[in-house]
Amino acid sequence: MGLSEASRPRDTHILLATTEAMELRRRDYHVERPLLNQEQLEQLGHWGSVTGAPKWRTWFQCSHARARALLFRCLPVLAWLPQYPVRDWLLGDLLSGLSVAIMQLPQGLAYALLAGLPPVFGLYSSFYPVFIYFLFGTSRHISVGTFAVMSVMVGSVTESLAPDEAFLQTSNSTVDQVARDATRVQLASTLSVLVGLFQVGLGLVHFGFVVTYLSEPLVRGYTTAASIQVFVSQLKYVFGLRLSNFSGPLSLIYTVLEVCQKLPQAVVGTVVTAIVAGVVLVLVKLLNGKLQRHLPLPIPGELLTLIGATGISYGVGLKRRFGVDVVGNIPAGLVPPVAPNLQLFVKLVGNAFAIAIVGFAIAISLGKIFGLRHGYRVDSNQELVALGLSNLIGGIFRCFPVSCSMSRSLVQESTGGNTQVAGAISSLFILIIIVKLGELFQDLPKAVLAATIIVNLKGMLMQFTDICSLWKANRVDLLIWLVTFVATILLNLDLGLAVAVAFSLLLVVVRTQLPHYCVLGQVPDTDIYRDVAEYSEAREVPGVKVFRSSATVYFANAELYSDALKRRCGVDVDQLISRKKKLLRKQELKLKQLQKKLQKQGAASKGTSVSANVNTSDGDIESNNVEGSKAQVSTENELEDTAASGQEEAKAPDASTLRALGLPQPDFHSLVLDLGALSFVDTVCVKSLKNIFRDFREIEVEVYMAACHTPVVTQLEAGHFFDASITKQHLFASVHDAVIFALQQPRANPVGPVLVTKL
Repeated sequence: MGLSEASRPRDTHILLATTEAMELRRRDYHVERPLLNQEQLEQLGHWGSVTGAPKWRTWFQCSHARARALLFRCLPVLAWLPQYPVRDWLLGDLLSGLSVAIMQLPQGLAYALLAGLPPVFGLYSSFYPVFIYFLFGTSRHISVGTFAVMSVMVGSVTESLAPDEAFLQTSNSTVDQVARDATRVQLASTLSVLVGLFQVGLGLVHFGFVVTYLSEPLVRGYTTAASIQVFVSQLKYVFGLRLSNFSGPLSLIYTVLEVCQKLPQAVVGTVVTAIVAGVVLVLVKLLNGKLQRHLPLPIPGELLTLIGATGISYGVGLKRRFGVDVVGNIPAGLVPPVAPNLQLFVKLVGNAFAIAIVGFAIAISLGKIFGLRHGYRVDSNQELVALGLSNLIGGIFRCFPVSCSMSRSLVQESTGGNTQVAGAISSLFILIIIVKLGELFQDLPKAVLAATIIVNLKGMLMQFTDICSLWKANRVDLLIWLVTFVATILLNLDLGLAVAVAFSLLLVVVRTQLPHYCVLGQVPDTDIYRDVAEYSEAREVPGVKVFRSSATVYFANAELYSDALKRRCGVDVDQLISRKKKLLRKQELKLKQLQKKLQKQGAASKGTSVSANVNTSDGDIESNNVEGSKAQVSTENELEDTAASGQEEAKAPDASTLRALGLPQPDFHSLVLDLGALSFVDTVCVKSLKNIFRDFREIEVEVYMAACHTPVVTQLEAGHFFDASITKQHLFASVHDAVIFALQQPRANPVGPVLVTKL
């Protein structure tokens, strides 16, 4: 017993020592491999361009499996509905569909007013598109139907193209509401068809990625500004005012100013009705938040408010006694399909494209969120087709453009919804209301619908808190948010979206023109290179400069890249090259002058020898001839030696070096360009890189490139970058390979000590 207890500590120490030794072995590892340039890497890895059958050949292949997959992709309901677990999911979808229908009814009526249409068309837009999306959509949890942002965009179109002033009756100067509503319904339905055509067309050509250009700050800033537009548009119903229809830039400002001017004309009964309805809705929402865990379904505050307000309005006679404006006639039953007015396409095309993009961006963003949360895939292209068909077919049945609602989608998920069966059930409830119960809401005050819309704006208005969070997280995104918000407020929804997208893309270009340039140094005892300004232990390799840019190099920043490289190297390359060329030109000029001078001296010496030989006696002639010939030969030899020495000096390899010219030498002999950030190259980038090689070789610095991706190498080859002077042997697999290779090259005048680096 004692022996075993004594042996336990020893075993423990042995185990700990073994564990520490294993841990040290894991840490102390070595990598040995040869230096690899691009040419050697391609030979070692057997690189070859990817070749395969053209994709267009597979388009015309037909098989049973291919046809089945195509059918399931186009009609996703056929893939999941036969496998629907009735016992597990039907009850949740039933309760969820009922909850969504209860919300859909008041929101449909309210958002139709927001679109400038009679309320019943909001019910139509809550039925047809929802059922179409049930068949073609891939998201299980989003609730398609009327949405505030879409409705206000539609309203800006209908009120600008069919203003009240265009339907004034000459007899009594009142608005012909029947003609106005008919024109606006035709505009909205035609707009819906055109929006659907855009979305279906973009989906069929797999253009779903277009939504990636709408960043989250842009979408949130845009929806926040749209919520302000919605709020202002409902003030006329809250105060019971008759306002002019403004459109275009600054229309929101004009509307607010007119509301302030006409506040003394507000109808007291309408204001009281809106305030009471708003207070009731807020209290019910607060109660739902408090009792959320204890209630199987949220209290339908909107539906109860609508029923109560309708009953009070009918019993008290709010319209007759207090002048409160009510919904009016709601026809029972469905309307027959009507073909769109093709002549209106030209007027609506710009607004239709903006509405199509915004509607899809809202739908796909919510769909992706729910898909990630519940573990299923949402196909962006099929979503675009599904939403487009919903708007296209809905427009034929007098609906206005729709998207998905965030509040209804959250309710559909939280109340147990598992699939779009919940959406189909909610559309069936709406159908019952359209056919049988819609006419019961004829006495519903419009102020109650306006209060419902304003209370539901809480979620979007809370997005103002993004300003504080983005200020701390990313101020560039904050700038996008603010520009989007201000542009949408001042320029209206369509122009505001265009300005926001253009500014966002311009900002991307500007950010690529201002990347982070740095000189890299080696982290001790590693093959890792980091910015010497950020890592205090990183040291530059003596004689080698390693330069890196955080962005790809293309036509917009190629010149900036070259300037930053020359600036960070600490050498005025252009001035040094200019001085070198001047000195070389002076040398050439001196050599030419020397050759001319020697030629003149040679001609003069010949003339002197001739004149000296004439005035002598015969005895002297012979001696002078011998001496003159020797002098002439010696002079010619001197001239030839002088000219030859001058030519040899001009041709000497060291005569044109910086040291021979008396110019300062750079403190490095090699330059390594880390091109790991390059994602593509264009012709300007290729020319810029060639100029870098040429300029630095002029000042006796050899240039190498490192860490190029294979597509970039392919593009360099296609751009004829490699030639006799620049080969793939100047391109290395990593920065460390390039540095080691540069240090191993023999040099007549090495700069600094040679660093021995181990891996």
